[in-house]
Amino acid sequence: MIRNADTAKHVSDLMHDIFRRIDESTQLVKKTCSAEEFAAYNKAIGRVLGAVVMDVMEPLYDQNPTLKPDNWD
Repeated sequence: MIRNADTAKHVSDLMHDIFRRIDESTQLVKKTCSAEEFAAYNKAIGRVLGAVVMDVMEPLYDQNPTLKPDNWD
């Protein structure tokens, strides 16, 4: 994945920012949309986050274990 420690740290930070923003979007949809819309959105977001975790974050942390948050596992 990414061997350069500085780049890996920057990518990790950016991914965590994306997680935060996606959580904000999910809360917005939950507050302002129907339960049906929220369920569809939440399902789509789950697929996106699953891919980010499995395809980006896990390989990144395998290569750079010091970046792995304590509560990651």
